[in-house]
Amino acid sequence: MIDHESILETINMIKLYNLDIRTVTLALSLRDCIDSDVNILCENIYNKITKYAKNLVEYADEFENEYSIPIVNKRIAVTPISLIGEACKNPDYVKIAQTLDRAAKDVGVNFIGGFSALVEKGCTKGDKLLIESIPEALRTTERVCSSVNLASSKAGINMNAVLKMSEIIKKSAELTKDKDGIGAAKLVVFCNSPGDNPFMAGAFCGIGEPECALNVGVSGPGVVKAAIEALDKDADLSALANKIKQIAYKITSTGELVGRKLAKKLNIPFGVIDLSLAPTPAEGDSVAGIFQAMGLEHAGAHGTTAALAMLNDAVKKGGIMASSHVGGLSGAFIPVSEDAGMIEAATKKYLTFDKLEAMTSVCSVGLDMIAIPGDTPTSTIAGIIADEMAIGMINKKTTAVRIIPVADKCAGDEVVYGGLLGRAPVMSVNNLSSSGFVKRGGRIPAPIHSLNN
Repeated sequence: MIDHESILETINMIKLYNLDIRTVTLALSLRDCIDSDVNILCENIYNKITKYAKNLVEYADEFENEYSIPIVNKRIAVTPISLIGEACKNPDYVKIAQTLDRAAKDVGVNFIGGFSALVEKGCTKGDKLLIESIPEALRTTERVCSSVNLASSKAGINMNAVLKMSEIIKKSAELTKDKDGIGAAKLVVFCNSPGDNPFMAGAFCGIGEPECALNVGVSGPGVVKAAIEALDKDADLSALANKIKQIAYKITSTGELVGRKLAKKLNIPFGVIDLSLAPTPAEGDSVAGIFQAMGLEHAGAHGTTAALAMLNDAVKKGGIMASSHVGGLSGAFIPVSEDAGMIEAATKKYLTFDKLEAMTSVCSVGLDMIAIPGDTPTSTIAGIIADEMAIGMINKKTTAVRIIPVADKCAGDEVVYGGLLGRAPVMSVNNLSSSGFVKRGGRIPAPIHSLNN
């Protein structure tokens, strides 16, 4: 049951503490668009997206005004395109990406996800063609986001694909170096990628999903920070965790109310609500700020990983009590460029690359929106990806890498993307070589706990 009194109480958080619905994402299956002719396929894709999403932005804006709660992003996630284009006799994945971009522009959404492949156990011909096309697809589009699942707790890590994606990431950044490598900012690699994630760049409509559904991502780091600061200074960590759960309940209730009503008006099913605390570069809307409210001098101090683990757990416990349909990623994001506190911590070198990796063992995603020097070898990038995939595989959780090797930039420089993508200091990486290891290829086998049938 939705507690309407809690919803009304929560409305007060909007103006003061940046509470918002971060995204409403229309998940849409394109499986019935498949055709052997790529031109007919593209026509089918365009027609289906514009049919189902034609009112998404208009109706979302109406609900934003009606409930006085910002709905920051309106997005679309489609079936992994490697599957959709595979039947074509004349496959042209760049053309498909451009069709997605045109459809997204015409219905008014800011991003469309699903230019994706699932290759944790190996690549088909379609997977290989899509992966090769990613750099050009991201160079020639504005709204398309791409993701590739490289590993899972059940299948292990596809190291051939890890090495290939390190090359694709670097090429995507190089082809968009006039924009500080923004192509790589729209590309993410995963372990255990969920098929109902509403957040970009990793959103796609999973194989087990319905024809269409509306997935909602809520956010509210500023609300959580304010609630912690309102507690007595001598409150112990159990009291602090309970307070976070209470706030997460209210945030989730708000998101579910708006999401269900919007789905009903669109005449599509409500999917899931993603509980992730997604920060922005705006002052007071920072996950790093929550750590300071908890008592750490700054993000990166010893104890940061423990604080993040408690935050993640409390958000999930509070949110799950407010909704029976929690999904996606759900937890706390720690993107460097998109969080004012993380930007400051990285700039002042309180937060190192190694500390970020440690934090990903307990956060809801992984190494996110991190700029690194453009001359970083692809083998080093592959090593970074492999480490993160291993954390996800062993811990049976989603992990990801969205890393940007910025051409002609060195450690200590800064890149600026603007908007939600924010700005980021270029961080140094370990200079020791990973080449001999990552170039062995093959698969890192799944852990013993994968045999749980």
